[in-house]
Amino acid sequence: MTERVTGLRSMHDLGLAAWFGGSLMGAVGLNGAAVTEGGTWRNTARIASAGWAKWTPVNAAAIAVHLVGASGMLASNATRVVTQQGVAASTLAKTVLTGAALAATAYSRVLGKKIELAASDSPEDAEKAAKHPVDTDKAQRQLACMQWAVPALTGGLLVLNALHGEQQRPDEQARGMWQRARSMAPVMPPMPHWHGMH
Repeated sequence: MTERVTGLRSMHDLGLAAWFGGSLMGAVGLNGAAVTEGGTWRNTARIASAGWAKWTPVNAAAIAVHLVGASGMLASNATRVVTQQGVAASTLAKTVLTGAALAATAYSRVLGKKIELAASDSPEDAEKAAKHPVDTDKAQRQLACMQWAVPALTGGLLVLNALHGEQQRPDEQARGMWQRARSMAPVMPPMPHWHGMH
């Protein structure tokens, strides 16, 4: 990649950092504090729900910023995806993992909303909770798992991001492009040992 895409890379990295960090802090800090301080199920659910409701708009903005940055970087790296061995595979893995993280985040919010409505004193909220497709006990059990799924998936994206950074090193680009060319034309000789390549 010859041109700099600092703005896009910053959007990609900052958005992902907020998405990962917010989900991990929520699972460990917010939910843990709610359990410690809540006393009853209803109070615990209210504390956790209030915190997540405050975070949701910020998280949505972080995800949007990340996706804009990721899309822009993919466009600027299109040539490398095609010509450098290994980049297409890691790009596909990132795309799949991003989709899974988005789905986990969205489903966690659906479950959280169910618990928020069920814990409310408002008759209107209680009516909405009764119409919700997931029952409260099931929502609690699933949310206990999903709260860890989001930081795990976004953490995986951070690892793949580090791999992409390594693949952008000049020696890695040269090696990957040579390997891709050899795979398309097997009669090419092995890559020479260039100085500085390990």
